[in-house]
Amino acid sequence: MNAQIQHLYELAQRPERRIIGLMSGTSMDGLDVALCRIQGSGPQTHVSLTHFETVAYTDGLKAEIRKVFAKKEIDFQHLCLLNAWLGRIHGQMITDCLNRWNLKTSDVDLVASHGQTVFHAPKSQHRLDTFPNATLQIGDGDHVAVTTGITTLSDFRQKHIAKGGEGAPLAVYGDYFIFSQPGENRLMLNMGGIANFTYLPGNLNAEEVFTTDTGPGNTLIDTFTRQFFDQPYDADGRIATRGIVNQELLFHLKQDPFFRAPFPKTTGPELFSTAYVEQARQRSPTTENLLPEDLIATLTRFSAETIAEAIQNVIRPGEAYTVYGSGGGVHNPVLIGAIRELLPGLRFANTDELGISGDAKEAVLFAVLANEAVAGGHTSFGNRQGVPTVTMGKISFPD
Repeated sequence: MNAQIQHLYELAQRPERRIIGLMSGTSMDGLDVALCRIQGSGPQTHVSLTHFETVAYTDGLKAEIRKVFAKKEIDFQHLCLLNAWLGRIHGQMITDCLNRWNLKTSDVDLVASHGQTVFHAPKSQHRLDTFPNATLQIGDGDHVAVTTGITTLSDFRQKHIAKGGEGAPLAVYGDYFIFSQPGENRLMLNMGGIANFTYLPGNLNAEEVFTTDTGPGNTLIDTFTRQFFDQPYDADGRIATRGIVNQELLFHLKQDPFFRAPFPKTTGPELFSTAYVEQARQRSPTTENLLPEDLIATLTRFSAETIAEAIQNVIRPGEAYTVYGSGGGVHNPVLIGAIRELLPGLRFANTDELGISGDAKEAVLFAVLANEAVAGGHTSFGNRQGVPTVTMGKISFPD
């Protein structure tokens, strides 16, 4: 037997695996690196987060990615070069983290690399009959594995699409395994560039679990904050606080068919872009002299209302629910405050209360997916659109 295969087999038999989960979202603020100790698998999964760091992307790195990010027309050679280059950069970021944590390569069993999404194209958006759902993440797993010397699982979203999903959101699998709680209906709300939530019923029935995107989280707020204020994001919602929500623009922002489509569904910055906002402004005569602060306030309210309305569509009258927040949006008091206002009957908390930092949660979830690929059994999520029962991740050996 190949020695690498033998090692994976032995790793699967161990009571515990040490896995680094990686996540870089559409906000492109940096690479989240989460070292986890994972025991068990499936519903018996137990995760301990031992180290976590967000390694910031340099302005130059962001600029290179933005040359291809969410664009239909690009320099294809540049995309090809970025795939290998970013994989090596991610690998070096892992190595640097291990050095800062006083750990060796041998202290880590696996790396779970999400990669950097550069284009997301569910069929509901591209509307081309010949072609299926599609998505593309760069930062090749082979380059991560060779750079770090650690077996790497990557490209998780392709199997989800191959089995009939849209490639996102994938949080449902990890959320169910590590956050389900008997007797408590939970909504795991992640507010990254795009917002999504996972519904976890208190009866623990996996066939009732689902996850869906709701629309923009921080992506439009961040984009126009960079454009008008030369800041990467609206820190503490200070810009939105100075603005006034324009109700006419808000109305037109909410008219896209995406918001009327059934759950589960997925989207990305390909739809919710500067062009999307400009088209809504063209249909809103009162926005001709809109102040930048008013635009940020309106976009923040847009995210809040579409998140809240999506959640309202799944909660049942008379039942109690807790919303556990994660992602950059939990640090924006204007955004989270508006969501609380719109959902007054629900309890709100952060995933930190459950032992997993909200900033680390997405990286941790990919570590869980890698654990399932290597050591998991079979957990059926039923035969439903958007939630296929599937094992995800392609394996790259370091040698």
